[in-house]
Amino acid sequence: MASDLDKVRQIKESTPDMNTSNVEETAANQAETEETQAQAAEVQPQADAATEEQAEEEGKAEGQEEQTDWQDRYLRLYAEFDNFRKRTMRERGDLIRNASKDVLESLLPILDDFERAQTAAADSEDVNGLKEGQQLIHNKLKQILKAQGVEQLEVQPGDAFDVDIHEAITRIPSPELSGKVVDVVEAGYKLNDAVIRYAKVVVGE
Repeated sequence: MASDLDKVRQIKESTPDMNTSNVEETAANQAETEETQAQAAEVQPQADAATEEQAEEEGKAEGQEEQTDWQDRYLRLYAEFDNFRKRTMRERGDLIRNASKDVLESLLPILDDFERAQTAAADSEDVNGLKEGQQLIHNKLKQILKAQGVEQLEVQPGDAFDVDIHEAITRIPSPELSGKVVDVVEAGYKLNDAVIRYAKVVVGE
């Protein structure tokens, strides 16, 4: 009986303890895991810093690209505006010069008529003919001015005094024409709808 117990004891002693082996292996794995986690914890801040730095660099690059784009747009817009301003000034100058040229050219025939009238007056005693010639020149001048948009203001004695078209050069006692035009001393003119010279009048009071 004792011999059987000894055999059993020998078998137990010669057989590896599986539970002990598993515990040791688990402990080793846990230690390795903890070491890996510790290494990861040490590396993580560096990785986060690198990621943040990369994002910051990308943000700077995008900002710089956007700034460059806005600068290009501004320069193009400024160049377009400068060209528009120069073109407008040039066209305005051309318009003024051409307008003056057209008006002056239209007045030259009147000058020619006056010269012919002076020549005719030196060799003629026909007063009525001279008057008719002067009237023709006068009418021709008015037609030319009208074609340019210049017309005489319609002002007659008895009209109510109007500061928009009249200029009172003097006032005289005239109870029946108080506040009205007594006499037109100098005709007024308008260019299209704008008064370019007020009619000089005498006003009653």
